[in-house]
This record gives sequence, structure tokens and C-alpha cells, in this order.
Amino acid sequence: MTAVFRAERVSDTEVLREAGELVRPALRDAVAGLHPWLAELAAYSFGWCEGAEAGGKGVRQALAVLGARAVGADAGAGVPGAVAVELVHVFSLLHDDIMDGDTTRRGRPALWKAYGTGPAVLAGDALFALAVGTLADVPGGVRLLSGALADLMRGQADDLLFASRPWTGPEAVTPEEYRVMAEGKTGALLGCSLALGALLGGAPRPVVAALDRAGRHAGVAFQLADDVLGVWGRPEVTGKPVGGDLREGKKTYPVLTALASPEGDRLHGLLRAPGRTAEAAALIEAAGGRAAALSEARAHLTAARTLLDGLPLEPGAAAELGALLDALADRER
Repeated sequence: MTAVFRAERVSDTEVLREAGELVRPALRDAVAGLHPWLAELAAYSFGWCEGAEAGGKGVRQALAVLGARAVGADAGAGVPGAVAVELVHVFSLLHDDIMDGDTTRRGRPALWKAYGTGPAVLAGDALFALAVGTLADVPGGVRLLSGALADLMRGQADDLLFASRPWTGPEAVTPEEYRVMAEGKTGALLGCSLALGALLGGAPRPVVAALDRAGRHAGVAFQLADDVLGVWGRPEVTGKPVGGDLREGKKTYPVLTALASPEGDRLHGLLRAPGRTAEAAALIEAAGGRAAALSEARAHLTAARTLLDGLPLEPGAAAELGALLDALADRER
């Protein structure tokens, strides 16, 4: 497969659109090979019936395509990696919705609500198996994907266990534990996307590993930005009510850092009191929780940029990659 991206610099939105146009036919072909019923469930999961991608903007598939281009290969070289990571991403969303009890995704019933829990689990398993099969003939591809998946599952396990830990005291979740969780849950697959694209593009192992690390840093920044939106985001942007994460009692980075401040005891009381979400959000911001999360996000983006700057990458693709990584932490758009 050959594909040509424009040589001049384009916006992150254009990069996402062009990557989607390149990857979507291969993704649909892969899903079409499933059992017809499973293909129907998968199509619903991807939002193809409504003409929208249920997995979001396609960041992961764009990273795989840019990973290939950045090491001097044709954009099409990264397509198998893009397909694999997109399949895994949607698989993780299907299981996340079941574990979290989320009944809607992207403004419509989650798959488990529309078809049942059993079919949703089976569809997720099918997408996972399909992702592995997509990389079966790529030397080192399955190893890279399986490593990222192991880290993703560790991060997901930590995230679930955080819910049962206390807000304060020796057993409380620390900001460092949260960073490790975020790298696994969110960063591992972003790093894998970049690394797979580079691997398929013929890059040497040190470059593949460095791009993996850059993607993981960007993933942590992405999660931190998501935490900020979970407390202060606008519903028209997030699709969620204001302060949703606080009402659900999520132990996010802004909350954890604010709890470690002199206002921690007062905040602890507000978090335990129903109906005081707005007061808690204001106190978290006053205690520096929002600023700390944004500062940490910037630090991880800087780390990702530093890694990219130290690699012999194709300049145009590297610029587009940098813009896309920056956009991951600019979630207000």
C-alpha cells in the first residue's frame, strides 16, 4: 500500500483526518473477517452505523502512521500497527464500560447495554484476538503489543484498586502511584502505537524504544489533562456533567495533590459530603491541585519532546507528531 501525506505542516486535526482515511479501509476489512454477528457488534462499537468513530478521534492510529513516516517510511507501512492498536483500544473500551458500569458511550448506549454483557465481552475478546492476528507476520510486533497490553492491564488493575483505598493515611494513593497507573492505563498503548509504526517502518530498536517512551510520556499528559476536565471541564466539550469525577469519588491527580496540601483535612470532609462538589472543586483549585496537574502534564510533554528531538526523524513528520502530542494535553477543543 502506498500513501502520500502532504509535505507541508498541517494541523493536528488534519493529521487525524488523513490518518483515519488511510487506516479505515484496512480496519473495516479486518473486522469483516470476523463471525458475522461479531462483525455486527464490532461495527456498533466503532460507531460505523452512525458514521462516527466510537473510539474517539483516532489518535492511536495516527500515531502509528506518523511513527512510520517519522522514520522515513511510507505512511502505509504503519497501517497494520494502526489497525492493531485501534482494535485493542476499542476492546479496552468495551471492557471498561462493563467494569465501570457506564451505560453510555459517545451519546448512545454502550455495547453491553445495547446487546448484553455476554456479547460485549465476546466482542471485546474477538477484537483482541484480531489485533494479535494482524501483527502475526510482523517480526517483533506481537511482542511489542503484548508488552503494552500487560502494562495496560496493570494500570487498569491499579485504577480499580484505587477506588477501595482511603483518601488519607498511610494507605492513601500517592501522586507517584497515580503517575505509574496513568502510564500503564493510558500511556502504554500510545507508546505502542508510535513504536509499532516505527518498527513497521524499519527503524532500529533504539529508535523504536525511544518513540515508545515518548508516547508513554504523552499518555500521562493526556490522562492528567483528562483529570482536569473531569473536575472543571465544560459539559459541551467533555459530554459529562461538571464535576463528574468528584461525584464519582475518583482519585485523580488534582485531588491527590490537593489532599497533600495544608487544605487536605478540609477537602477530605468535602469529598465525603454529598452535594458539595462545587465547593470541593474550588478548594482543590485553591490548594493548587489544578495547577499541579497542568504542570505535571507539561513536564511529561517536555520529556516526550526531548526524546523526539534526540532522534534522527523526518522533519515534516516529526513536526506533525509534535503537534499531535501537544494536542493530547489541549483537551478543551
